[in-house]
Amino acid sequence: MSRHAPVAPMAVCAMHGCMTERTPPRRGYHHGNLKDALLDAARDLVATEGPAGVTLAEASRRAGVSPAAPYRHFKDRDALMAALAERGFAQFADELAQAFGDGAPDPASAFLRVGDAYLAFARREPGLYGAMFTVCPPGRETAQGGRAFALLAASAGQAAGVERLPQGAILSIWALAHGAATLAASGHLDEAEAHAALVAGVSGILKGARSD
Repeated sequence: MSRHAPVAPMAVCAMHGCMTERTPPRRGYHHGNLKDALLDAARDLVATEGPAGVTLAEASRRAGVSPAAPYRHFKDRDALMAALAERGFAQFADELAQAFGDGAPDPASAFLRVGDAYLAFARREPGLYGAMFTVCPPGRETAQGGRAFALLAASAGQAAGVERLPQGAILSIWALAHGAATLAASGHLDEAEAHAALVAGVSGILKGARSD
C-alpha cells in the first residue's frame, strides 16, 4: 500500500512461494457454469503455483474446456484474476461481518473474533487470498475490497469505543492482521502463534485509541 492511499489492502504474495505441488484433476463444467469453472481453476492455480502461475490456457485445461472458451467471459488473464479477487473479497467481507455480528455486548471481544476470521480465511482459502492481494488493479479499487476494509475499520472503531479510529491506527491493525495471516499461511507461524501475535498487537492499539 502506498503511504498516501486510504484504508486498503496492499499487494503481497500471501504464500511466499511456499506452494504444495499437486496437479488437480481436470474438471468439467455444467452448461452455463463456465465462468465459475474457470474461476475455480484459477483459484486452485494460485493456491498451488502462486499468482504468477495463472494463465488462461492452464485455467482452461484444468476446467476441461478449449483454450478459446475463457474469452466468452474474460478478455484476458488480468480480467480473470480481477474477477477472482472480487469473489475473494466478497466472501472475505461476509465472513468478517458474521464474526463481528452486532458487536454487543462486548465489541472488543467481537473484534478479536474478526481477527481470528481473518486468519482462518487466509489459511482455508490460499487461492482466493493470494489473488486478492496480488491482483492488478489493487483490491482497494474493487467494490468488495472496499466493503471488506470498511467493515474492518468500523468494527475496530466500535471495539475501541470511539466513533472513528485515526487512519494510522486502522492501518496498523490491518497490517498486523495481514502480516500474521501471511506468515501463518506460509508456515512461518502456527495457528496459535499467529493468534497470540494478533491479539497482543491489536489489544495494544485499541487501548491506545481509548486513551487518546
